[in-house]
Amino acid sequence: LTPHSLALAMFATTTRRVSKYCLSSSSSCLSFTALRGTIAQGDGTHASGWSEALATPSSTASRVTSTNGANVSYGRDRNTSSSAYARTWRSFAASASSKEEDRRAVSNRGGFAASEDPAPEASNTWVENVLPSSMVPYAKLIRLDRPIGTALLAWPCFWSIALAAPVGALPDVGLLATFGVGSLLLRGAGCTVNDLWDRDIDSKVARTRNRPIASGAISVPKAVAFLGAQLGLGLIVLLQLNDYSKILGASSLALVGAYPAMKRITNWPQAFLGLTFNWGALLGWAAVHGSCDWGAVLPLYASGVAWTLVYDTIYAHQDKSDDVKVGVKSTALHFGDDTKKYLSAFAVAGTSALCASGAYVGLDWPFYAGVATAASHLVWQISTVDLNDRDDCAAKFKSNSTYGALVFASIIAGKTLSLGSL
Repeated sequence: LTPHSLALAMFATTTRRVSKYCLSSSSSCLSFTALRGTIAQGDGTHASGWSEALATPSSTASRVTSTNGANVSYGRDRNTSSSAYARTWRSFAASASSKEEDRRAVSNRGGFAASEDPAPEASNTWVENVLPSSMVPYAKLIRLDRPIGTALLAWPCFWSIALAAPVGALPDVGLLATFGVGSLLLRGAGCTVNDLWDRDIDSKVARTRNRPIASGAISVPKAVAFLGAQLGLGLIVLLQLNDYSKILGASSLALVGAYPAMKRITNWPQAFLGLTFNWGALLGWAAVHGSCDWGAVLPLYASGVAWTLVYDTIYAHQDKSDDVKVGVKSTALHFGDDTKKYLSAFAVAGTSALCASGAYVGLDWPFYAGVATAASHLVWQISTVDLNDRDDCAAKFKSNSTYGALVFASIIAGKTLSLGSL
């Protein structure tokens, strides 16, 4: 079994599992659409119970028929008793009541008002103005109009490549370009997987309701086919690397596929995103040397994870009211009023890990001066962000590309500059 064939097998397995899930779940999600509408009737407080319906096997309701939007009849399996139906309804009502209490708690903690819905994601960007209309939904699906995600994925790769460069040398430009293209493709694939998982949630959240899959601009089968094409191109990029890197890179697909589920099962989905988004901190070094020096890359990886916890928690504060309504979890909700205390701890931990990585490879003093500058950027973000202002949260989130650039410049300076050369 060669590394080349192993990477191909891992790629094929991940693609097949994601495709099977997305296609098989499509019919069960649709079967609950009418039920969700019924729950939302009356005073509207039961609308937030719909996410539990998605978790219920489709066999609990074999047919849902709606007439004029008010009267709904349910065709049940013959062996399903009326008492089971009553228990199901009571579970919906209890869940809805609990989530309504959570929504009020968010509001009492300084969350957004219930009526203060964010504007949908921009629909008049350069993508609409430049690309053919048939390509626009796919460009929007991979967030081509919002490159910040690609930058946040690429920076840890660039850090690692620079850290692995010989003393006095600049990072390999060819590798930087390869990882830049790979970041664009993997970020697009990740967005596609995320939107396939979240298509019903996105349609109920004001900020995301016009995303291509949620809005119906791209069907689920077409999105799955597009995902396969992106992963295929990503595989071509991966196969340009050495054998060790092929296996290491292919193994990250498991994280990419699993991440969207984390917001349903843990209060720490941002931590899992950190593990996913910073895989390049391991892969960049491996691409240079053909193996990982764990003393160098593990602290760098930990630093990236801590950084992701900072910026993605800030990002999650944009949607905290909607997240309560639809029943998904986040560190923004989990931390609540203590968010800035947690962010400060993550910033300290990340900066310390970054310094440990630099010390292990013997970077010179300009590296530490640069890290101090990057740390001051985190201090500015955390101290000034208004967590109840969506626009400010978005602005602070986007500013993290500057942080990534500062760390990259710091590593290069530590490799190429010294007191004697100044």
